[in-house]
Amino acid sequence: MSTSLWSSGFGMKMETITPFLGKYRPFMGRCCQTCTPKSWESLFHRSIMDLGFCNVILVKEENTRFRGWLVRRLCYFLWSLEQHIPTSSDASQKIMENTGVQNLLSGRVPGGAGEGQAPGLVMKEVQRILGYIQATLCPVLLRLFSWALLWFLNRLFLNVQLHKGQMKMVHKAVQEGSPLVFLSTHKSLLDGFLLPFVLFSQGLGVVRVALDPHTCSPALRTLLKKLGGLFLPPEANLSLDSSDGILARAVVRAAVEQLLASGQPLLIFLEEPSGYPGPRLSALGQAWLGLVVQVVQEGIIPDATLVPVAIAYDLVPDAPCDMNHDLAPLGLWTGALAVFWKLYNCWGCNQRACVRVHLAQPFSLQEYTINARSCWDSRQTLEHLLQPIVLGECSVVPDTEKEQEWTPSTGLLLTLKEEDQLLVRRLSRHVLSASVASSAVMSTAIMATLLLLRHQKGVVLSQLLGEFSWLTEETLLRGFDVGFSGQLRCLAQHTLSLLKAHVVLLRVHQGDLVVVPRPGPGLTHLARLSKELLPTFLSEAVGACAVRGLLVGRVPPEGPWELQGIELLSQNELYRQILMLLHLLPQDLLLPQPCQSSYCYCQEVLDRLIQCGLLVAEETPGSRPACDTGRQHLSAKLLWKPSGDFTDSESDDFEEPGGRYFRLSQQSRCPDFFLFLCRLLSPILKAFAQAATFLHLGQLPDSGKAPTPGSVQEASYSEQLFQFLQDCAQKEGIFECADPNLAISAIWTFKDLGVLQQMPSPTGPQLHLSPTFASRDNQDKLEQFIRQFICS
Repeated sequence: MSTSLWSSGFGMKMETITPFLGKYRPFMGRCCQTCTPKSWESLFHRSIMDLGFCNVILVKEENTRFRGWLVRRLCYFLWSLEQHIPTSSDASQKIMENTGVQNLLSGRVPGGAGEGQAPGLVMKEVQRILGYIQATLCPVLLRLFSWALLWFLNRLFLNVQLHKGQMKMVHKAVQEGSPLVFLSTHKSLLDGFLLPFVLFSQGLGVVRVALDPHTCSPALRTLLKKLGGLFLPPEANLSLDSSDGILARAVVRAAVEQLLASGQPLLIFLEEPSGYPGPRLSALGQAWLGLVVQVVQEGIIPDATLVPVAIAYDLVPDAPCDMNHDLAPLGLWTGALAVFWKLYNCWGCNQRACVRVHLAQPFSLQEYTINARSCWDSRQTLEHLLQPIVLGECSVVPDTEKEQEWTPSTGLLLTLKEEDQLLVRRLSRHVLSASVASSAVMSTAIMATLLLLRHQKGVVLSQLLGEFSWLTEETLLRGFDVGFSGQLRCLAQHTLSLLKAHVVLLRVHQGDLVVVPRPGPGLTHLARLSKELLPTFLSEAVGACAVRGLLVGRVPPEGPWELQGIELLSQNELYRQILMLLHLLPQDLLLPQPCQSSYCYCQEVLDRLIQCGLLVAEETPGSRPACDTGRQHLSAKLLWKPSGDFTDSESDDFEEPGGRYFRLSQQSRCPDFFLFLCRLLSPILKAFAQAATFLHLGQLPDSGKAPTPGSVQEASYSEQLFQFLQDCAQKEGIFECADPNLAISAIWTFKDLGVLQQMPSPTGPQLHLSPTFASRDNQDKLEQFIRQFICS
């Protein structure tokens, strides 16, 4: 994009502290008041909200003890020399003296010496596994790497923002004496270097990072271990009765015990990298978190402080559109070439992205463990909850939570008791939900959402600027922060320069610009960026799609807004539609907090629709207006519910039998906003509907038949479905649905719903159509059920 297309009166001025357009920045990331009320109160003070932001990678002469001309040119190197790096030379010895390891060496437990293995051989095996997990830190290498990384980040990013108040909360938690465990989202391969550097620069010492050994070559693993990396040995995932697995898991646990007992901070990624074709929650992250939970529950350390972490990029550095995570592990030379290639592309380029690191409020693991168990309730599978409604056999949605777990259990997690396994799964989902909810919305996500959902055929820049300001204000009003600030036109210039590969800028004769998204892969990339905005409007989007499903049988889909506003919508009908949609959508998308029931979520969705002005309360037909209190005897019935008692039938006598009623608001802005909310969920809903259409093509045999050579494995079927989504995108021009992750989500949802079944075969599990959905009639019912929530 040529800078000559822009008015020369506006220069680049990307501030990091001034709120956007003078609006109030919300302070996000408070911990759950239900599960951790003591932490919610003790580890927070309102004065920290006014501390503002800092640019972590902005290191100047003032950040060192020295002054002068030479210092200004060597400040990065001098800064790295002054950082304190604690070392411990006896860590390996303490691990070898651990009780669990000593029991294995003495043969007092299965899997160690005495089972056909000499103690010396077991000792060598323990040392080999320990060498695979970690290594002694190298201070010289750490300082050199910090200097090189600081230099690299300044050439790659415009700034890396961190809220000083959030950092003050973390320092306050350090004073409590419990070890810190950072639980982070995962957007880029660079996260494993950037986040430890940010924490290291803020005086928290060297952070140990749990990394995936499959993504690194042996040489790179050796280097990363000297920089603080931790790697899970492959033997730890062997079966529970395997002697090698027992030995590896004992050594890993001893390493975690020593790490937490010494007070060193630990960083765990609870989320798979962006674009990973699989479940969102990381099985490796859950395994490491399970070790931390086990150490605390057994009293080896009294408590651990958990800190949810979120990181947001304008553009993810290493996420091309055709990213394949099944490539060979990253090696030293490959990584070095990637760095040099990135620097070459950034040389002389002013389009550098911004990064925002968010540290949510820390909370006590011990407190969560005690309180969270009281929130557990019974759950049912999606097949029992939704299949009868899809087939028309039942109209009542069961008042039960959905059980859906897509992340596979590792060997380390399976060693825990079933109750503790459930605790780890729900804790990881709770923390990931908090991290995602507190993540800042970047300017590229807002711009991509506007271009994708409102202006696929192009928009004049002046109109785009107005809508950018509107969507930013809506984001801030919902309690979500934004990762940018500055002058509006400069923000648009910065954002469009980052998206230049996916948009086209055209000058019109009036002197203005027209922004047009590139079709095909350009729209697909914009769809990926727009997902970052979905958590902000998720409740309203679910409610809008539920209202759409409620009206689909009453008014024509393309009918005027005034006609749809005539229809009365009862509260019970809205609850039913919202519940059905909540059950249909994957939990990896919704990320509901385990302590929140579906009924509470439905009420929250309804409240959000009222607050944003889409729904207007209406009087019950035939009843006296609620504002008419002249003939009511207030002493006869209480007009409030006793606090904490929501099941007392006597306190509900004043409610109307049919519940409250609502209408769609007739304000001029409501039709466009309603359509905007519906389109936020359109990609996944349309992918599910097209997956139901794909069933008609007969690619899968009936499960009643014996496995045949034509049976389809899940990986092969997901590729076929993805190709079908791409073909539909070419025909219909809806490229946001052409995503392999959406194809996988559709297949797993259909398996949970009982549409698809897995049957064993000599070549591995094969996918089949269940007998229930082998008929074309039931397949059509499934597709019709999904399409009722889609707004064209």
